[in-house]
Parts: sequence; structure tokens; C-alpha cells
Amino acid sequence: MPPSPIRKLVPFSETAKQKGIKVYHLNIGQPDIPTPATALRAISDFSQGVIEYSHSAGNESYRRKLAKYYQGIGVDIDHTQIITTTGGSEAIIFAMMSCLNPGDELIVAEPFYANYNGFSITSGVKVAPITSKIDDGFALPPAEDFEKVITPRTKGIIICNPNNPTGYLYTRQELEKLSQIVKKHDLYLFSDEVYREFCYDGHEHFSAMKLKGIEENVVLLDSVSKRYSMCGVRIGALISRNKEVISTALKFGQARLSPPSLGQVAAEAALDTPPEYFREVYDEYIGRRNFMVETLNKIPGVYCPTPRGAFYSIARLPIDDADRFCEWLLKDFSYENQTVMLAPATGFYNTPGLGKKEVRIAYVLKTEDMRNALKCLEEALKVYPGRTNS
Repeated sequence: MPPSPIRKLVPFSETAKQKGIKVYHLNIGQPDIPTPATALRAISDFSQGVIEYSHSAGNESYRRKLAKYYQGIGVDIDHTQIITTTGGSEAIIFAMMSCLNPGDELIVAEPFYANYNGFSITSGVKVAPITSKIDDGFALPPAEDFEKVITPRTKGIIICNPNNPTGYLYTRQELEKLSQIVKKHDLYLFSDEVYREFCYDGHEHFSAMKLKGIEENVVLLDSVSKRYSMCGVRIGALISRNKEVISTALKFGQARLSPPSLGQVAAEAALDTPPEYFREVYDEYIGRRNFMVETLNKIPGVYCPTPRGAFYSIARLPIDDADRFCEWLLKDFSYENQTVMLAPATGFYNTPGLGKKEVRIAYVLKTEDMRNALKCLEEALKVYPGRTNS
């Protein structure tokens, strides 16, 4: 199991804090947005005398209510096509282990969410990367790039839309082109749509569940963590119209008995979150995004494309090695007794050598903290021993 590129620098961060240095965490997607009050009330009002196991697929009342949520966004499913999981992470590994055999291959556009790699290793699956490029804004690579890596062992494609770590939002046209490849080769399409609500500049999210002609091939992966800013409740979902996929995934669900009971209580209540909550969250994130992109691109040698979704971006820095730079920020640098924690982009690529000049930035802090964090980054780049000219 590979180490997390997001968390492997934690010991250095803890040491810096012990020295009294303020560390701004732009390394991890932990929003500071308040959890909806309706979810918090449901937990505080919980009155059952025993916290019982739920059904292995999750509470039926939650799954029925969740199905209505999807129906409301144009995804026609019912509660029998949903398995509640212990976070989106469990949905990913259940999907891989249900649909793929050891030795099968899974295509993914890099950079990608690092745990896809870890879970594929756990499942005995080989990741086959194709590369998206920062100068293209990390757009989906062309169809011929997919065709080049397809072999007799290729069984699926996994996407994250909007994308973690790049913030790229795949268009309907891109997904329809992808569906042609899926249909041609009879592949599974695993669609991680955890950041569905975070789409900017008038762009709308198009779910892979709406693609025609591959209804039995699509497996949707979802989570309440980011949508409702409650990462710690650990509630996700695996959704498919393919009955065999659902019945197989349920076996894995039975093996872990049940998803978290109190988490399901919070998640079910969160579905009643009023629309104004999301409008306020949107306004907050669009402000943070615009500030981050504008500020970064003013720093000499830095390039950051404008993300159209999620709350991440990959930025290219004038540095020799992202892993060394991110460690140096925590071990050897401070500005006015402050520093910043970033995620080296190398951990989001599968191809060795890629991402060495790139970092992932999560704009999950309020703008004033972002201002201080990016000022630290600007000052750090002035004195970093491994600075380069490009």
C-alpha cells in the first residue's frame, strides 16, 4: 500500500507546530465550511436506546431518500440500486473488487486521486495511466490516448468529475466520447462524482449515469463528505443499474456488517439542507478560487489554470522537486513565524518523473488565511535553494 501523498508530510507539520510555527493547511480537502445544522440536530436529537447495525446496504429510509435526491438531478434510479458505504473510499474499493479480477487493468487520466492507486493495488488491479497536461487545463485526453493503452486485460475506466486533484470539470461532450470507448470495448465506467455540487462560472455537472447506451456499465461513486462538509461521518454510496454489480458489492458490504449508523442519521438529515446553504457555499468557494488563481499567477514563475469545479488546483512552481520543496517548507522555512503545507503532485501521477514541479492546492481556507498562506509561498519561492528559472 503506497503512502498517502497528502498525509505523508504530517510528521513535519506536527514538528513545525511544536516549534510554535503557524501552519496553513492547503494540503488536504478538509473544508472549513460549517456542516448543515439539520445534520447536526439529527445527531444531537438521536434518541434510540441502542445504536444498532443497519442493513448491510444501509438504512432503507436513507437509500429511498437518497434515490429521490438523484431523481431530482435527473438520475433515474431507485433505492435498490444504492449501497451505502463507509465513505466514498469504501465505494471505490467495493467497485474495484466487485467488477475487476486480479491482473485486470483500469485506465485513469493522471494526475488522479491518489487512493485510486492504493485501492487498485489492494484489489490486485493494474492502473494504466494516460496523461492530462497542465497547459491544457487538465482536459480529458483524446480518445486515441485511451485506445493506445487498451489491452485484453482492460476492464474499466475511472474518472473523477469534477476532478480531484486538478479541479477540471469534464463536459457532456467529453463524457459522451468516453462512453463510445466504454461501449466499443464493453468496459466498466467508474464515475466518482463526490464534488458534483462544486461547479463554477455557469458550467453544469453532467452525470455519467445519464449517458445512453452504457446504462449497465456505469458505477457511480459518491459521498456526503464534501457536499455537506462532514468528512468525519464516513458515509458514501455505490450506485449502479447493473444488478450483478449491486449483488456482488453487497457481499463485501455484508462482510463489513454495516456502514456507520450515526453517520447515516446525519446523512439522511443532510438531504433536507436548504438551497441557500449551497448558494452561500458556492459564493464562498468562487471567491476563494478567484483569489487563489489571481494571486498565484502574479508570483514570478508560477502558473495555475483556473479550475471549473471541486476546490483543488494543480499549480506549476519554479522548483526542482515538489517533494523536497514541500518538506523544506515545513522543516526549514517560515515567514513571520508561519508556513504553508502543500501536497506534492508527484503522488497524483502514476508515471515516474511527472509532477516534480507541481503541487496540489486545496482552497479550503477562508480568504484571509489563503492570503497569508500564499504570501508564505511567495516568500518561500524567493529563498528556496532548489529554485529554477522555469
